[in-house]
Amino acid sequence: MQGLDELHSEIEKGLSTGSFDQVAELLELCQQAAIGIGTLIEKSEGEGTEAVSQLEKYCDYTYELHQKVIASSEVPLNAAKAMKNLRTFIQKTVNELNNTIPTTKEIVFLPYKAAMWDSLETVWKKFDEDPNCTALVLPIPYFDKNPDGSFARMYYEKDQFPENVPTYSFEAYDFEGRHPDAIYIHNPYDDMNYVTSIEPFFYSENLKKYTDQLVYIPYFVLWGLEPGQPCPLERARDYALTKGVINADRVILQSEEVKAAYVQALTEYFGEETRAHWEAKIEGTGSPKIEKVKSLRKEDYSIPDTWKNIIAKPDGTSKKVIFYNTSLKAFLADTNAMLHKIQRTLQFFEEEKDEVVLWWRPHPLFKSTVSSMHPEAWEVYSALVADYIKKGWGIYDDSPDLDRAIAYSDAYYGDGSSVVELYTHTGKPVMIQNTSV
Repeated sequence: MQGLDELHSEIEKGLSTGSFDQVAELLELCQQAAIGIGTLIEKSEGEGTEAVSQLEKYCDYTYELHQKVIASSEVPLNAAKAMKNLRTFIQKTVNELNNTIPTTKEIVFLPYKAAMWDSLETVWKKFDEDPNCTALVLPIPYFDKNPDGSFARMYYEKDQFPENVPTYSFEAYDFEGRHPDAIYIHNPYDDMNYVTSIEPFFYSENLKKYTDQLVYIPYFVLWGLEPGQPCPLERARDYALTKGVINADRVILQSEEVKAAYVQALTEYFGEETRAHWEAKIEGTGSPKIEKVKSLRKEDYSIPDTWKNIIAKPDGTSKKVIFYNTSLKAFLADTNAMLHKIQRTLQFFEEEKDEVVLWWRPHPLFKSTVSSMHPEAWEVYSALVADYIKKGWGIYDDSPDLDRAIAYSDAYYGDGSSVVELYTHTGKPVMIQNTSV
């Protein structure tokens, strides 16, 4: 009805200035628009609705006004009364629609890596279960970057999402025409990442044009934060000063303490007068990743038979499963030390293979980042991985499903990362590896 409101405003101006030819044309447009709206309502709700009846009365009234306007060169009626009547018919129509036809919201989710879907999954599920919402998951492509910043290989993981999550083609979705009520994203970097990039159409500064509300939820959680204690500003600054955070209408973070750090970082950068803006749009209501991990059960996941055989002992019982996580940050901080540490870790667990299984799962962007930034180190690392897989005494998991590894494992060992923060919520043991030990 917004279009009719705009036409009414133009008619009011035309009547006040004596532009009767223009008013006559605008009244014809109003009538055509009302007929179109009525047709859509009848297709959706059938014939005989009170909303359509109000629109028919509106059409009759616009016709009467049109005839009076074209028959006279002077104002042939009380302009204020005419405008009141036009708007009253439309308001009655809107009231009828609100009372009889449920408003369906369209919510779009734009994940780029299937492994990071858990940052949006519980939010999607709530909308998907709401009969008054249409929740669509449109996985988007992303690219490795060459050293000069140009795009290299493209990845599109639409078919790697869980079976219970229907995914749709982003190419078939008309963002401008459908203009969803909200768009959810979990990549905040736009063109700021030197190693990878999502398709530029999906940069946050562009998506804002196509939705009433752009919502950003990080694909990670900050780890090592004591409950109730302030989040150090230096931990949050780089994450806060990203385009996704700045451009979003809502930002949902893991805690009030992390929110406070984001707000402070942004305020220091943009000025004290902006504090209220950041306070209003950033929420510390909790991460969907943590919400999801608290409900994980081994029974809800399946694993390949080869993995089952590795975990099973000859007597039918199961070995202890250690989730071994290697992070990008630790590897890039001291690459040589990390390569040696991984070698020593593999040697240790191979010696313990009769009682313990190593479930090795590297960061999802490990290959694209390390091969781009440290190609020589990538060759060494790849050889370690190949030898590990060939020997077959442990599990190498480069699948998108982080939650399965958390559910199946008995303890965590590896680098400090957001995975540690998630794992602590399972109540199972956590040990952080030290490259010097």
